[in-house]
Amino acid sequence: MILDDLDIGADSFATGTGWAIKPEGACKGEICVPLSRDRGFDLVDTARRLGMALVNDEAHGVWALGPESLTGRTLVSAEAPDVVLQDMDGNDFRLASLRGQKVVIVSWAPY
Repeated sequence: MILDDLDIGADSFATGTGWAIKPEGACKGEICVPLSRDRGFDLVDTARRLGMALVNDEAHGVWALGPESLTGRTLVSAEAPDVVLQDMDGNDFRLASLRGQKVVIVSWAPY
């Protein structure tokens, strides 16, 4: 989730991440993680409790909020987002077309 600032509400957080903020904490499906509720919704504290990376790109004035890990070591699911890239012939290729199969993604960057 890309943010212009950290002052977002619980509804925006839920829309962007799938974690609903309820009286019992941040909930997604059967999982609920307790939150500190003394100040209302706090994005930084919520991200920390869910194990979400929160990174600031000062040069572009944006923040990136990563997916939850809960334990700090692994993602909650191994389901990748629907990524669309071009193949070697310039045709669109949807990662979702491989759903249900094991996939290895190899990437390279020149830096």
